[in-house]
Amino acid sequence: MTDMVINETGQSFENTSFAPSTHSIGHHMNMVETSEFKKRVLIDAPHSEVFAWHERDGVLQRLSPPWEPIRIIRREGGIRDGATTLLEVKTGPIKYRWHAVHRNYQKDRIFQDVQVEGPFDSWEHTHRFYRHGTNRTILVDEVRYRLPFHSVTGFLLSGLVNRKLSRVFQYRHKTLKTDLDVVLGYGDRKPLRIAVTGSTGLIGSSLVPFLETAGHEVRCFLREKPDDPRHAYWDPEKNILNTKDLEGYDVIIHLAGENISDSRWTAEKKRKIISSRLHSTLMLSKSISELESPPESFLCASAIGYYGNRGAWILTEKASPGNDFISEVCRLWENATRPAKKRGVRVVNLRIGLVLTPSGGALGKMLPVFRAGLGARIGSGNQFVSWISIDDVLYAIYHIMMTKSLSGPVNLVSPKPETNYRFGKILSRVTRRPYRLVVPESAIRLLLGQRGMEIFLSSTRVFPEKLLDSGFKFRYPDLGHALEHLLGKANTQGIG
Repeated sequence: MTDMVINETGQSFENTSFAPSTHSIGHHMNMVETSEFKKRVLIDAPHSEVFAWHERDGVLQRLSPPWEPIRIIRREGGIRDGATTLLEVKTGPIKYRWHAVHRNYQKDRIFQDVQVEGPFDSWEHTHRFYRHGTNRTILVDEVRYRLPFHSVTGFLLSGLVNRKLSRVFQYRHKTLKTDLDVVLGYGDRKPLRIAVTGSTGLIGSSLVPFLETAGHEVRCFLREKPDDPRHAYWDPEKNILNTKDLEGYDVIIHLAGENISDSRWTAEKKRKIISSRLHSTLMLSKSISELESPPESFLCASAIGYYGNRGAWILTEKASPGNDFISEVCRLWENATRPAKKRGVRVVNLRIGLVLTPSGGALGKMLPVFRAGLGARIGSGNQFVSWISIDDVLYAIYHIMMTKSLSGPVNLVSPKPETNYRFGKILSRVTRRPYRLVVPESAIRLLLGQRGMEIFLSSTRVFPEKLLDSGFKFRYPDLGHALEHLLGKANTQGIG
């Protein structure tokens, strides 16, 4: 079924994604045969707002599917005529460069990006924006491309390419719709000045582009001296932090910390895990307390490891801490924010669960195993896994930024945790691979020691009581739906 939509000029077009087709066109492609893909989406936001979203820093990273991550090598000029973008794109094990130039910029209406260097013989992507009623927008993405040896490969491979493009634009459109819905839902559009540590980590690398596309000014605190003057250098291990770099920010978000799951917990590793969190947080918190103009809010990462191994008990923010190593780390971590709190800054301790994204973290490590048909239940499989999709992490952090009544510990987890067995079962269904193996608890204890016991065998059933009570709406509360979105397995029949 297709819907006819009338734009502001009285022209109509169809609400559909188009099947592969081959055209002879003269415009910019020198009368050669090309294949075409087209997809549209209806967005509940003014078309000027939707267009502006595409002009902001961060939009490329934010709208790129996490199963095919990109790295921006250089971006100059935004999307205006003559602007250029150079990317490193990863498709499976293959990396390649994509160099594009922008043209045909007409504010609030259209812009194009055209491949200069990349995997196609030619590529032209046209973004069209149509006003639909008072506060709604129709976005149409049109792609015309030519494959190498297109007279043969176009017939054989255009269907495959278009199916891949359908997955990509399904993800882009849904992410764009949801991001706009979340950000515009808070009404107050005053741009905030936000400082972020840990910006290259699992959460930070997604959070920064999201905040930038939302129109905020973001300054990243990096442990290597940045080339970009917008960002700042710090090194908590060497006690290097220019307090003046923190002056005048509305929000400071602290996400930095030593990875707890990348190696065995030797005495030295434990020391690094504790010191990286405790020292950096205390350093920031004391600096904030000394500022002439401190931030209104200090959001500091913590973890649901605070609660320890608690079996099937439902744990809200009121629950006491556990008694294992990670529990102690989290307790010390949260206590280190006290100087900022004493200064009158609103402090929120983000007790974050297992963050799901195919671009890294636990899911990034699990996917190759499950795709190889080697997915396995860990131990009894009865231990609870309190997880959250990367998108809901971003939306929850944004909600906390905008909801001044929230302070203290806040659980960032889906309201629907799964047991280890059920988690693996759902992931195997989404990846369409068998799930029959078992890793005995004894093997985890022998091979991974304390790290394995606290990360893989511990059961922590956490409930996001404060988030829900404050009116937060989870967009991906169900594990199956979250994985389908993150892995590009959702319905691709159009979402307009």
